[in-house]
Amino acid sequence: MLGDKDAQATIGVRDLNVSRPFYEEVLGLKPLPSSEPSVMGFQAGQAQVLVYESEYAGTNKSTVLTWSLGESFDEAVRLLQSKNVAFEHYDLPGMTREGDIHTAGPMKVVWFKDPDGKILSLGNY
Repeated sequence: MLGDKDAQATIGVRDLNVSRPFYEEVLGLKPLPSSEPSVMGFQAGQAQVLVYESEYAGTNKSTVLTWSLGESFDEAVRLLQSKNVAFEHYDLPGMTREGDIHTAGPMKVVWFKDPDGKILSLGNY
């Protein structure tokens, strides 16, 4: 039923005025027109990310959004580092860490948080 339909990430934030610059300027997502003051859509490649104000923002302890970057992974990590994004470090079975980058064989992953503490990630897959 839904296997051939596009999906969008929906991310609750405490304050859209605080979170918008992170998603737009730090991550480089393109804002979409919005008539709602507490809701903002962003274009991310062929996908959309909906960011909305919620009193429950930041309560999730797992990854909410991942970008699969392939060959551009290392460049994206360097760009986020240049914007002072702090990467998370986890002890995960089967993974080792080289600096901020977690690896498992050829797979590389980094995790970081948005202003409300939600976990986002980049992968080279």
